[in-house]
Parts: sequence; structure tokens; C-alpha cells
Amino acid sequence: MEAPPDNDVLWAHTLHFQYDDGTPALCGVSLGVREGEILAIGGPRGSGKTTLLRCLSGLVPVRRGEVWFNSVPVHSMGPLTRERLRRDRFGWIDPAPSLVPELNVWENTALPLMLRGTSRRRAKTAALEWLERLDIGDSARKRPHQLVQAERQRVCIARALAPAPSVLFADEPTAPLHRADRAQVLRTLTTAARSHRITVVLATHDAETAALADRTVSLLDGRRVQTVHLPPVAEPREPEGRAACSLSV
Repeated sequence: MEAPPDNDVLWAHTLHFQYDDGTPALCGVSLGVREGEILAIGGPRGSGKTTLLRCLSGLVPVRRGEVWFNSVPVHSMGPLTRERLRRDRFGWIDPAPSLVPELNVWENTALPLMLRGTSRRRAKTAALEWLERLDIGDSARKRPHQLVQAERQRVCIARALAPAPSVLFADEPTAPLHRADRAQVLRTLTTAARSHRITVVLATHDAETAALADRTVSLLDGRRVQTVHLPPVAEPREPEGRAACSLSV
């Protein structure tokens, strides 16, 4: 077993992952992410970006290989320990916004804080601050069904940032947004991450989004490659396909 570097908040070594039917999705991927770094995981649809984020965050158990967070082995944690890690230290943004329909906007945003034990008043204050930063503060008392999809995604981003996670995993976070909105939302996300020393692992197939990161790791068919040419404009997202490990790079 190889020891992770001291300056990496996240470190993965020779990750392999297969779907339940045996189809490979990741084929020996290794990488390190420094504290406070914004790392883009680039590559076309079906390259393994989402699977890699899910393995790094402990959302799914690694089949082969290692994942370390602050020198703690995530790959050997049980399901409950990984769940606590995700609740207390990680944030997650999906490409499709998902909110609790019974809660209003500020309550949805404050929910992760209250689950950590933060008082309702402090959680509400933090939630309202992030909603204002993302230009959705006027809708704080609305229910999710009263918002359009792009507004719901802004709420999801505010919800992920409000607890100031150690690591934020963002899977195509601006996919539901119009192009005019993407730049402003991404600037808010990256500025907040840098000011709060939040490490961000960002999956994208959009070159403009990847350009905002400090560094890009490219995937193709489940493997790390040196260069992948990303399209300048993201198209509507489709589910990631299944990768093959037979590519020689």
C-alpha cells in the first residue's frame, strides 16, 4: 500500500470500478487533489467522470484501488462511516436539481446545516446569505414547484456551499442553466470556494467551465489521458454511457 502525499486532501490510487453486469467504468485511475484546489475532471460523456466523483466522495464503494481523504482511508470505510463523512465534510451538486418539495427554498438550503446540528436561526442566516449571492434570495419563501429548473439549480448550489464543506463535488453543476447564467453562477461558485478554502472537484465536458479550474484531469473510456478536446458549449446532459478498458493511451 502506497502512502498518500501529505499535501493532498484527496488522493486516489489505481481506481477500478465495474458496473453490476461486469462492464468496466474506471480502469486504474490515479490522482491527487490539493487543499483549496479547483480540479476539473474533463472528458466526453461516457468517459467515467461521474463514476470517478462517486468513488472519490464515498458515494459508491471502490471495487479495487484506494481513496484517501486527509490521510483517512475512505476505501476501507463501512457504509455508515462513509455516510457521516459525506454529511459532515463533503458537499455534492448534481446536474439535475433535486429539492425537498415540502420545504421552502431557504429551508432546503439550510437543511444540511441543521442535519449537522446547527441551530435553525444560524442555519437560516447562512442559507439566506448564499441565496442572495446566487441571485435567488427573493424566492427564499417559495416552494420548489414554484421555481423554474434553473432557479432550482441555484438553490442546490447554495445548499451545497452553505455548510462550507471541506470538499465540494460538482457533477456538471451548470448543465440546467442557460448559457448567460452559467458564467455568473460559476464565478460565484469558484470565488466562494477560494475565499472559504473549499476544495472543488468539478466534472464537466464543457471547455469554458474547465477553464475556470486550477487544473484539469482528462478521462477517456475510463482512463486518464493527456489531452481531450472538449466542446466549447455544453449540450443537454444525457446519462453517462459505459466505458471500455481496452483503449491504449
